[in-house]
Amino acid sequence: MSGSNGTNETDETSVPSEMSEMTGDVPEVSIVLPAYNEASTIASATEMTIKTLAGFLPSDSFEVVIAEDGCTDETPEIAALLARDHDRIRHFHGENRAGRGAALSRVFGAVESDVVGYIDTDLATDMKHLEELVESVRVGPYDVATGSRLLPGSQANRSLKRGTASRVYNGLVRTCLSSSVHDHQCGFKAFDRTALDDLLPAVEDRHWFWDTELLIRAQRMGYRIHEFPVVWNPGRDTTVDVLRDGGFMGYRVLRLWWQLGRTE
Repeated sequence: MSGSNGTNETDETSVPSEMSEMTGDVPEVSIVLPAYNEASTIASATEMTIKTLAGFLPSDSFEVVIAEDGCTDETPEIAALLARDHDRIRHFHGENRAGRGAALSRVFGAVESDVVGYIDTDLATDMKHLEELVESVRVGPYDVATGSRLLPGSQANRSLKRGTASRVYNGLVRTCLSSSVHDHQCGFKAFDRTALDDLLPAVEDRHWFWDTELLIRAQRMGYRIHEFPVVWNPGRDTTVDVLRDGGFMGYRVLRLWWQLGRTE
């Protein structure tokens, strides 16, 4: 999902939204595509996700959910047409902008699959890794799986400025929050349903720190996490501001450190 962190938070209980109906039984796997003004890419991203899932899962065992979050372009109309024309696609419409984390939390709470994941709609992470992401939770021993741009073996095409900012941020998280994960913000994650239901009520952030907080709380609760190296290329320019949003994320790290320290 592209865009800045948007510090003007919206109470998610007041945001009108709706989910298109799924035909047939509840699928075993749901992959969510978070979308904010993705009219130029949402159709191709959805088609690629379905094609990749169909390469290793039975066609009736998965769904792709387009979670658009207060879009101001034609994304809602395109998503609605895709859901109408394909029985493996569902469309979650958010009338107003809720924020990345809030939008994902709402959709995760609405789907019923045993394995729930999300991938950034620009498909920055190479889709050859989708099978490992899903299967490490579906049939493997893990509760959470996440791609990493910072492990040995990873290949990430990032500018020096953004690459350095990412390493500083993740180093801060690992140091302050005693995390064993190397890359907390890669938009390529999957969860076991039971673990997800346990984690979501504990996560407070509604924007860009949501990913990090989810992984930190998963570790604190003793869930098994599989972090694996990926090939990553940015799909398009992001509007995230390194200095502004980096400062906000640093504040959230320190705030969570303080909150967790009070409960121990």
